[in-house]
Amino acid sequence: MYKEDISGRVAFISGASAGIGEATAKSLASNGVNLILAARRIDKLENLKNSLEKKYKVKVKIIKIDFSKSEDIVNALNSLEDEWKNIDILINNAGLALNKDIYSNNLLEDALQMIRVNCEGLITATRILLPFILKSEHGHIINIASTAADEAYSGGAIYCATKSFVEMFGDALRIELIDKPVKVTNIKPGLVNTEFSTVRFKGDKGKADNVYKGLEPLLAEDIADNIEYVLTRKSHVQISSMTIMAENQATATMAYRNQ
Repeated sequence: MYKEDISGRVAFISGASAGIGEATAKSLASNGVNLILAARRIDKLENLKNSLEKKYKVKVKIIKIDFSKSEDIVNALNSLEDEWKNIDILINNAGLALNKDIYSNNLLEDALQMIRVNCEGLITATRILLPFILKSEHGHIINIASTAADEAYSGGAIYCATKSFVEMFGDALRIELIDKPVKVTNIKPGLVNTEFSTVRFKGDKGKADNVYKGLEPLLAEDIADNIEYVLTRKSHVQISSMTIMAENQATATMAYRNQ
């Protein structure tokens, strides 16, 4: 199977300290891609940086960014050294869900935080980094959306809305960049067993584990593997959207559970 050589390119990954972001960093590093990793937990990024540089001999820059704060994003990215501005790949991965309850029971602050991170943070980072990507001969923007982008469900009014936003933003961006050497891909994972659910239920591990009970969910590495696939297609091939679900999952809300 054809696999384009992406070694030597530079990728920016948001939310890189755990889950899909961390797995993607490892996958790209194994392909010789130099990395800019951003997240709030700088200690985790430091450990990841040391591991990747030692194992794969790539260059890794880490940045502490809270993607719920646009000013933080702007200041951090505008301070990038010239050697790190030759960005080819942007992985918009930072995102979260908070609680799963009908909207009338939601805390307003939880709703606003999801909008800040999933929407405002994504478009802010993209706007600052896009001029750098436009200078690349093989630019690629990958947005991590969700099956929730295509199917609303009870308890997910704000989360579903934010992921639909991510998908529509990516689709419009692809249209606007039609005459540029920049591809745009929306990745829509289904049930992926990461700390995502633990965060959603604010540390309640029991509730988090129940999300995946009775089936074999996807792992962060499965999503990273498909991101690698998207990035290594022939130069004239653009995968605009990819939905990835577990074997026993049919829709965002429908799955067969052996229990």
